[in-house]
Amino acid sequence: MAIDLDALLPEIVDLLLDPVFVVDEAGRIVFVSRACNALLGYTQQEMVGTFVIDHVHPQDRDRTRTAAERVIGGASHIDFENRYVRKDGGVVHILWSARWSEEHRVRIAVARDVTALKRAENVRSALYRISEAAHAEDSLPALCREIHRAIADLLPADKFYVALYDLGNETIAFPYFADHRQSPRQAEPLPESAMAEVIRTGKALLAMQGEDRSELGAKPASSEIKANWLGVPLVSGNDVVGAVILESGMPSEQYTDKHLDLLQFVSTQVATAIERKQAQERLRHMAHHDALTGLPNRVLFYDRLEMALRRARRDQEYLALLYLDLDNLKTVNDTLGHETGDRLLSEVASRLRDCTRVSDTIARMGGDEFTVLLTNVAGSGSADIVVDKIHSAMAVPLQGDGYTLNLSVSIGVAVYPSDGEEAGSLVRNADADMYTQKQSARSK
Repeated sequence: MAIDLDALLPEIVDLLLDPVFVVDEAGRIVFVSRACNALLGYTQQEMVGTFVIDHVHPQDRDRTRTAAERVIGGASHIDFENRYVRKDGGVVHILWSARWSEEHRVRIAVARDVTALKRAENVRSALYRISEAAHAEDSLPALCREIHRAIADLLPADKFYVALYDLGNETIAFPYFADHRQSPRQAEPLPESAMAEVIRTGKALLAMQGEDRSELGAKPASSEIKANWLGVPLVSGNDVVGAVILESGMPSEQYTDKHLDLLQFVSTQVATAIERKQAQERLRHMAHHDALTGLPNRVLFYDRLEMALRRARRDQEYLALLYLDLDNLKTVNDTLGHETGDRLLSEVASRLRDCTRVSDTIARMGGDEFTVLLTNVAGSGSADIVVDKIHSAMAVPLQGDGYTLNLSVSIGVAVYPSDGEEAGSLVRNADADMYTQKQSARSK
């Protein structure tokens, strides 16, 4: 018996796992095989008569139109890849094989779902990028920015936050915000929220955005409502050290359990990268700061002085250098002990901070000697104002357990460029002036 292959052809096509599309010159779908239902969630009846470009992801439409024009022009291809939006709002990656039928004036194309392959490729790429950033970036916020970029290639991440948790103080700090607040935020008590649940339980959570502070999350998402907030814990050993928070701003791109599992998988690499960067920053801080007072040390001071001098020369500005010596530290150490002497040094550092601007540099040069670098000043008069403030601040006695200490410092001043144009000459002249002030005080 002869077999009517033409009659069997539709059944054969419908058996294919890859959907077959036929699109007319206007871009309207005139035929699609049954496999489109598994790929895009639409039935054949729902797809036929619609414009194929309407199903393409908005970000891929321009290059899809360009590719379609090439096919119509006779340049068939087998390697074009783009994204389509499913009926349920999900996104699929499709690899196309297409050609133009001049006889029937239609495009004939076969679509292969490569979403799983694309996701695995993107995950590998994201993990590699995060690992590389942990070595390449010079600060924690910069690292977090690169982590955000890597994760945004995997998940909707319109808003992205990294929260670090201090278990001892029950506080959180945000070294990175990707929303209208771009600068890091200071540590604050951990408020009751979806984020608090993530940190305290160590479990990832789908939730809804909070009304007052969306990054904290309001409540877990119900099964009827898709989540627009996703939080996963950052775990080190057995401890939760923070959380990564994502928010989606588009109703069509909200979070599911698949997104949660994916981010949780990536979060292991994120936690490792952040820990490595924190360790590097601690070592860098230790190398450039005084352990007792937390002030910049001699090495960092000279580095900042050189930078300030370059800027002063370029912009024709003044800068002033104060050289301070704490009087009678040896007497305090000998009579009340080194612990009291350390407290005295720490108090001097604290009072110096209160007398200066954030842009100024206070350094402990060693022992009982400190420097203060005042940038962009009006001249020696500005330095004299700061000197007076410091003397007034130090005039307040330091109260301790069974003792009262009267603080006293000798302060020398050197102003650029009149007292020196190089770092060495400025420091020597300020030091010499400080010695003169000390001798003058002793002679009174």
